[in-house]
Amino acid sequence: MSTSTITDGVLAELHALRDQVPGVTSSAVASADGLLVAADADGVRSEVLAAMAAAALGLGRSTGQEAGMGPLREVITRCQGGHIIVYAIGETRLLVVLGDEGLDLERLHLQSRPAVTRLAGLLAA
Repeated sequence: MSTSTITDGVLAELHALRDQVPGVTSSAVASADGLLVAADADGVRSEVLAAMAAAALGLGRSTGQEAGMGPLREVITRCQGGHIIVYAIGETRLLVVLGDEGLDLERLHLQSRPAVTRLAGLLAA
């Protein structure tokens, strides 16, 4: 599969999350070391978001291991203006989703789990 085909598939997943989940404002996929793969982000510096999400993912993984809680699934940060959710895509990638205060977290979790599985398949190609 070509790089542009993979990027198109990743962007389709990101657009679908925005369309299917009320409150999603931006999203991106990055490597676990913070390199941006693709972004559907308005008003956000995507490369910086990818790097910061990778740091959150690493901290969440380390904390989960130390606490004996098993593999990390997601890190949720709630801010005054909304939410930042980082999902692990295997060991080497991540999905970061930004949402406003009206973000439907329950719906996001329901939609993101299959999206993470599909993204893992796309990125393994």
